[in-house]
Amino acid sequence: MPELAEVEFYRKRWALAATGERVTRVELNADKRPVRHIAIRDARRVLIGAKLVSSETAAKQMLFRFGADARLGVHLGMTGELIVAPSDFAPGRHDHLVLFTRQHALVFRDPRMFGRIEFHDGPEEPSWWTRIAPPVLSPAFTREAVGDFLRRRARSPIKAVLLMQHRFPGIGNWMADEILWRAAIHPARTAGALSPDEVATLWRACRTVARQALDAIAGRGNQLPADLNVGIPRSWLFLHRWSDGGRCPRTGALLRRDTIGGRTSCWSPGRQRLQ
Repeated sequence: MPELAEVEFYRKRWALAATGERVTRVELNADKRPVRHIAIRDARRVLIGAKLVSSETAAKQMLFRFGADARLGVHLGMTGELIVAPSDFAPGRHDHLVLFTRQHALVFRDPRMFGRIEFHDGPEEPSWWTRIAPPVLSPAFTREAVGDFLRRRARSPIKAVLLMQHRFPGIGNWMADEILWRAAIHPARTAGALSPDEVATLWRACRTVARQALDAIAGRGNQLPADLNVGIPRSWLFLHRWSDGGRCPRTGALLRRDTIGGRTSCWSPGRQRLQ
């Protein structure tokens, strides 16, 4: 499932191609799960003729603003992606939303249909956007807030807690493993067993991994890498965690993988000890 940095990559893909362009046509797979809850006629009426003026990400979601009041929300789910194609693009069976401009086709593609498109027309921010928790890189994501959250979930494995979007928005499976590896904390340790120093280390690792992942995967400023993950250094756990035989980039030891908190987890036994 795309996480914080991958979501920013896809947002920039649309934004860099089409910000300032006017929508000329809208195609929707109206009977498919990602879009069938939308008032299709209203969306077409509002979006056609409107310009893409700005966009942003929060956690695992994107928001695209068209004209004064129209907002399009995108959640990629497990297999969704945003594509930029030529303006003569012909939608396929997995292309559930296509916004055409004179120069481009902005495509939302989702083969397994776990993603979701939201639409809102009005001056106020929609609830599906405002209810997202404060970002990991925001001032509201404090060490004290993280410590309090861990205490209230003291019996849960720390890996499972890091995946809770109402405190760690945008953190998914690989980022959680990366954070715990950087912090030298075993994913099966319970949240309440962490010392104050370990909580502080975990908090710093969350912010560091989020910032570095954004820079490596989505690029800085108006730069966009040619593809996902091409800029990730081999010093990260990320490039070694996916298959049997991977080794810890810091110790050289074989990595372990197992299901913890309902998700496949990867860790370095010598570095991350189960105390």
